[in-house]
Amino acid sequence: MMMKINIKKNIILAAIAASLGITSCGDDYVEVDPPYGINSDSYFTTEDDYYNALIGTYDILQSTYVNVILGEIASDNAHAGGESATDVIGWQQVDRMQHTPVNDNLNDIWDWNFAGVYRASFVLENADNIDFEGKSQLLAEAHFLRAYFNFELLKWFGPIPIKPEGRFTLGEAQTIPRASKSEVYAFIEQDLAYAEENLAVDAPEVGRVTKGAAQALLGKVYLYQDKFSEAATELQKVISSGKYHLYGTQGNEDYDNLFEYSAENSAESVFEIQYTGTQGAGFECLQCSEGNVMVGFSGIRGYAGPVFESGYGFNLPTAEAYNSFEDGDLRQDVSVLDIEAWAAETGATYNIGNQDEVTGHTGYYNRKYLPRQNDNLGDANLTQPNNYRAIRYADVLLMAAEALNRGGIDDAQARAYLNMVRDRAGLAPVEDSGANLTEQIYMDRRSEMIGEGHRFFDLVRTGRAEQFIDGFTTGKNEVFPIPLEEIQFAQGNWDQNAGY
Repeated sequence: MMMKINIKKNIILAAIAASLGITSCGDDYVEVDPPYGINSDSYFTTEDDYYNALIGTYDILQSTYVNVILGEIASDNAHAGGESATDVIGWQQVDRMQHTPVNDNLNDIWDWNFAGVYRASFVLENADNIDFEGKSQLLAEAHFLRAYFNFELLKWFGPIPIKPEGRFTLGEAQTIPRASKSEVYAFIEQDLAYAEENLAVDAPEVGRVTKGAAQALLGKVYLYQDKFSEAATELQKVISSGKYHLYGTQGNEDYDNLFEYSAENSAESVFEIQYTGTQGAGFECLQCSEGNVMVGFSGIRGYAGPVFESGYGFNLPTAEAYNSFEDGDLRQDVSVLDIEAWAAETGATYNIGNQDEVTGHTGYYNRKYLPRQNDNLGDANLTQPNNYRAIRYADVLLMAAEALNRGGIDDAQARAYLNMVRDRAGLAPVEDSGANLTEQIYMDRRSEMIGEGHRFFDLVRTGRAEQFIDGFTTGKNEVFPIPLEEIQFAQGNWDQNAGY
């Protein structure tokens, strides 16, 4: 049975959010006491209850914009930008690698991803209440989403509390310890194994996850643990499925349209987070927007000209990142906008905000997610409809290449996958092997994935972060601090991450 409300267009009602027992902006990583008398005794009694609850879980994905923009700022790819060196101070601190446990923006990542874990767990906790056609697919989606949110939390904060049997309840921070990384990874793998076994090859509705998405995410989870053989196996399942191809390599598709609206949910997208511009948003709860807030925040300050809308000037690619592309790489100018060249070409005008030499204006913007002129409603800076391609097929090819190469499994096949991505970018094939091939994969991964929030974590997981990120301290900055209020809620049950 298809979900009755299209995820792309759905607006979660307050009653549905309440029915899942968690509000959007709370003090703890879990809030209970659902209002309106809706709880597990009165809910999950009909098929519609399960579908609405699943929609509520998907809805949390829209907060992913925080993870993406901050993942770029934390790396060597981008400066924080903004109006000044104190604009969104939490981002500025991360850019300087001077963040502390008191950081509202890091707290957002903790709160919203735990909200996603909570909602998915609520669905799974009530898995056996009733039976209906399509329930295994629905439960598999909930397992996938819980794994996705937990993986984000693990990437950002290291060991986290887990509760396989159901939801967290108020006060359990004082009794449930932070699980080890290996325990969290095992929990994620378990969820994704269930999802892979039970998800459909083709999504029952646009925006819902598929078997390929579960295989790709599981392959990524294995790669982060240097489980190269397991990673290669899962990622090659995606490649051999025949369900995906590189956008721009077949028919009349243009590479420079990859991140335009016309390419959303294309055959290159393995897992895509849906946004819409049909509902306005406000600064009182940015994560409540149905639009992709990252887009407006990444826009050109005071812009007047063709193609783009103005924005707030955050997440500014550095000159070093722009110049890191090989000569002739088609990805360079479709990924990064040189604003001075663009203004000279089109007559566009713009303003410069933050001029701090560490976090300020660079002359470049993240073209992949610049706001385009459109008919979105509400505040144009907060309701942009650009979807986020959380896992692209090019990403799968590059991860598979890395696993095959670094695992000493098959350099020839690794080169083949890498060269597929390079060919789309207009570059000559490489013939490297061994460590030289590894370095080439790293270089192309940066060029292919720039602006999409992966760079910081790629550097950390491969042990190269201190080499490339100014201010990075090995043994500390691989993870971010647990928010101070969470440490306080735990009342001594959780230790803070080292160095914070």
